[in-house]
Amino acid sequence: MIHEQPAPNATKTLASLLESRTGQQIAPSRYWRIQTALAPVLKESGIPDLDSLVAVLTDGNHDSLFQQSLEAMLNNESFFFRDTAMFASLKSQAFETLRERRKDRKSLRLWSAGCSTGQEAYSLAMMLMDEPEKWRDWSLEIVGTDISNAVLKQARSGCYSQFEIQRGLSVDHMLRHFTQEGTNWRLNPDIMNMVRFKQDNLLRPAAAMGPFDLILCRNVLMYFGPETRHVAYSRLAKSIAHDGLMMMGAAETVVGHTGLFSVVHGSRGLYQLASTTARGPATV
Repeated sequence: MIHEQPAPNATKTLASLLESRTGQQIAPSRYWRIQTALAPVLKESGIPDLDSLVAVLTDGNHDSLFQQSLEAMLNNESFFFRDTAMFASLKSQAFETLRERRKDRKSLRLWSAGCSTGQEAYSLAMMLMDEPEKWRDWSLEIVGTDISNAVLKQARSGCYSQFEIQRGLSVDHMLRHFTQEGTNWRLNPDIMNMVRFKQDNLLRPAAAMGPFDLILCRNVLMYFGPETRHVAYSRLAKSIAHDGLMMMGAAETVVGHTGLFSVVHGSRGLYQLASTTARGPATV
């Protein structure tokens, strides 16, 4: 029988720091990612190895390096219209339901939690822009949040490489909503102006942002352990309108993980507060 070699203490410590600060877990079988992800940080900082990095980070006087190290270890995978079936569900079910529920006030607030480099938030903006007659005279606000300043910098720029543009984006959307700049593509101002980005941590929120009518928290909590997932669900429940909707990733579910949300029957990936009557109207 082959036994897996125990991970070095430095690697375990870094994985623990990542989970405690961000909620994101790295399985022991994937600890090799830590060395790979932090190699550029070590080189830039002139730190020889992971043991030395841990010693520096744990002395409590290097906040910038701490944040840089955390951001390097995060999984920031994202692309436009990721999982087309889920976006079809948003268009046919979530948006139609919310349009009926908000027809009197004509306003929607959407939150893309763990937005990474911005593709999900901008995909929402493009979907709404594609149906101008439906949303004419509506106030539409999309907020994208992430713990990483590095990915938020790209998100705010609205600039993407040819490779990033080709992942999930139709030619129609590319030509209508982007302008080519050399080898890159930049979103047009009308789409960019629909979205604002801010740094936020699901486990340690800087401030209350709700209520939101729709929250997308997709492919985020799948990396969380039970305790941190519980904290995140509590934050999401406090941030959603009493009759709002939440969408999770195709590989995620609230079933067996929390009693705060329940499945929206007949939908794909949509959830609602388990008891809207007990919660009452959401307030800012």
